Amino acid sequence: MTKINRETVVTEALDLLDDVGLEAVSTRRLAKRLSVEQPSLYYHFKTKKDLLAAMAEAAMAPHTHAALPEDEDDWRSWFLDNSRSFRRTLLMRRDGARLHAGSTPTGDLHRIRRKMAFLVSSGVPERQAQMAMLAASRFTVGCVLEEQAEADAPDSGTLPDDVPELDHEEAFEAGLALILGGLEQHTVAPDGATRP
Repeated sequence: MTKINRETVVTEALDLLDDVGLEAVSTRRLAKRLSVEQPSLYYHFKTKKDLLAAMAEAAMAPHTHAALPEDEDDWRSWFLDNSRSFRRTLLMRRDGARLHAGSTPTGDLHRIRRKMAFLVSSGVPERQAQMAMLAASRFTVGCVLEEQAEADAPDSGTLPDDVPELDHEEAFEAGLALILGGLEQHTVAPDGATRP
């Protein structure tokens, strides 16, 4: 029997995800891929939900290991770059947005706190910073869900001539700019006045 560890299981599960999509990922299929008996997976993950949570955490590694903001960084540029990094990471895996949706970033809480502290120290009121980060996160997941669903959908024909084809990146950037614009209205200047 092949010996496996937790990291091997997660790596192979993510490769399986890329091959077959989230709906087709099963412990039976994964065990076959690893050349082990299905019960041996339960030594590392008690339930499929536990496995999916570990997969979601591992899939987010490129974003969670990105550089944190420095005090001298422009918060607007950082806010945009952070959301772009999140989107790129979700797009790296087939069904990446579906895998991530609803997951809890338990290993990333210190980084989230650092990001929030950076925004607040840059003049963004704490409540607005929280809501903007949440809105940008959910907006990004929603955009990638739609983009990945369209990529996986069987060809349903071409669009009518009067319907322009959607540029997903352009639409994402436009929505992100709107979120940033709303957030800018709540920032506080060093003299204590709300910025226009």
